[in-house]
Amino acid sequence: MAILVIAEHDNAALAAATLNTVAAAQQIAARAIGGDIHLLVAGSGCAAVAEAAAQVAGVAKVLVADHSAYAHQLPENLAPLIAQLVQEQGGKEYSHVLAAATSNGKNVLPRVAALLDVDQISEIVKVIDADTFQRPIYAGNAIATVQSSAAVKVISVRGTGFDAVAAEGGSASIEAIASVCDAGISRFVGEEIAKSERPELTAAKIIVSGGRGMQNGDNFQLLYGVADQLGAAVGASRAAVDAGFVPNDMQVGQTGKIVAPELYVAVGISGAIQHLAGMKDSKVIVAINKDEEAPIFQVADYGLVADLFEAVPNLSQAIV
Repeated sequence: MAILVIAEHDNAALAAATLNTVAAAQQIAARAIGGDIHLLVAGSGCAAVAEAAAQVAGVAKVLVADHSAYAHQLPENLAPLIAQLVQEQGGKEYSHVLAAATSNGKNVLPRVAALLDVDQISEIVKVIDADTFQRPIYAGNAIATVQSSAAVKVISVRGTGFDAVAAEGGSASIEAIASVCDAGISRFVGEEIAKSERPELTAAKIIVSGGRGMQNGDNFQLLYGVADQLGAAVGASRAAVDAGFVPNDMQVGQTGKIVAPELYVAVGISGAIQHLAGMKDSKVIVAINKDEEAPIFQVADYGLVADLFEAVPNLSQAIV
């Protein structure tokens, strides 16, 4: 039995989340005592992505569906393709279908599960064996162990739970898929992409985040300055986003982006459980808050009880 991983990409480059998903697939394969890992690259003009996918360590085969129907990876077109591959590719069914727990993955996988008439297991963070997995529930305050008896396990993978595999060193074969699934019931209209010279939140090694304690959007300039000095991304709590301080694409938390950087600096963030669910897997957490009873200090490795409007400028001056 093989494992099918759905590649996350933008038709030009392979997303880092794919490497975390392949890592989860490798753990499943090891516990299943064998099984190849195949990577599906569905897009339009995505040859460069396929070449990059073939270099990923641990991948045996790259399946390429290059057609205009998959240009924007509309789930209505992509899900039937995946379901078809599970049942027909090479005359052998796949035992597992994995995708990153991103917006795309969450959009496609439930449809795949419905087409295959199986349950879906969401956002796993640990592989126990080929049928049993762990996933966070209750905003990360509890971990559920889930065992599935479905013939095909459809699983989304939380990237923060698995260390990414190497993007180089592999030598997978590349196979084109001729069949095209175009449902014709949806079309891509447009998108507005937030552009920034800073790293993307989910891929950043260092993140500086601000909360309601920043008081207004203009004060986030303090964090932008420190972030630029550190080469960091800038995030925010839901409270800061709801208050209109910053746009919602900066939100970190249960209803925002799940991150696990090497360093997470929380400034003026009290530490509601919804926010902690999105960043508590960070390697080192630093908290700056004037309230010594703030819940953020319970998960912080280093805490500074101070006025952020004095502490952040001092921090900026201390950075060489």
